[in-house]
Amino acid sequence: MTRKFILSIYTLGTVASVLAAEQKGLGYNDTPLVPGTKWHIHDGDRPQPRIVKPGEHFSQKADPPSDAVVLFNGKDFSKWQGEGGKEVKWKLEDDFMETTKTGRIRTKDEFGDFQLHIEFATPSKVEGSGQGRGNNGVNIFGRYEIQVLDSYNNPTYPDGQAGAIYGQTPPLVNASKGPGEWQTYDIVFETPRWDDSGKQTKPGYVTVLHNGVILHNRRELLGGTTHRAIVPFKPHPPHGYLELYEHGNPVRFRNIWIRPLGEYDNPNVSFK
Repeated sequence: MTRKFILSIYTLGTVASVLAAEQKGLGYNDTPLVPGTKWHIHDGDRPQPRIVKPGEHFSQKADPPSDAVVLFNGKDFSKWQGEGGKEVKWKLEDDFMETTKTGRIRTKDEFGDFQLHIEFATPSKVEGSGQGRGNNGVNIFGRYEIQVLDSYNNPTYPDGQAGAIYGQTPPLVNASKGPGEWQTYDIVFETPRWDDSGKQTKPGYVTVLHNGVILHNRRELLGGTTHRAIVPFKPHPPHGYLELYEHGNPVRFRNIWIRPLGEYDNPNVSFK
């Protein structure tokens, strides 16, 4: 057997192994374990959420309640700022905004425990796969991300698919609509809290409905979200900004509003 032939077999074998690994794994097995589970962060072998076809309509173009703050009504970026407080450079068209590879945007104001409504559409032209397809995120306080992704016939590691608490908890189900279709997230967020000594006194929780289907039911946060890791908790104020990512995919957003949760037996509602 010639050396050239041996190298050819080796090269083909390596390529085949890589493709097989991508098809089987879809993620990583060299990352830390997610606390309380047997799964690694971004573990491709973690069970894929079952697919649920959502109803045709749920909260698309839902009118904001009387106590809501409208963050985006399709007309301007008055409630938003670009990175470093600069002007937002995203596209503004019809009643939506669209990413333009000009960086993240965040709200000018900060919010405490809240109910958030946001609508998004991943690109109608399918390009890429896995995390490279319609990737964005709703980043709460700049710390806790609810993943935005085109997860319609697009396998990826489960804790990174649409609606996941990124790198921590996959959604209960995959309720994604097709590329280019408008979809909704309705998110209820309860911030973690600390006392003056820095001791955590309350966990953080998030509830997420995707196209009217529940993905997380008051799921406890395990720390901050990032790629391949879980960021240990550090005390922070009980309020913060909302951020929309920029990952190079032209994702659209519209009809964004937020309202304070309030407290039982306390009519003095605020975002504090």
